[in-house]
Amino acid sequence: MAVPKKKTSCARKGKRHAGHTHKLYSKTTISCSNCGDHVMPHHACPACGQYKGREIIEIKAEKEVEENE
Repeated sequence: MAVPKKKTSCARKGKRHAGHTHKLYSKTTISCSNCGDHVMPHHACPACGQYKGREIIEIKAEKEVEENE
């Protein structure tokens, strides 16, 4: 069985695996049915927090965040 002579560095391994992460962001996006923002398929909308018409993530408004501070 073949055995590598030297350890593969993190940088070399990272370059080899870099293509997989770039593919995630180059896929098509869909528009959110609630707010119309661009969303990855099968993901909750980061702007309004809805997925398939249901609220999955509770998004605080900017005014509420400023009042709490």
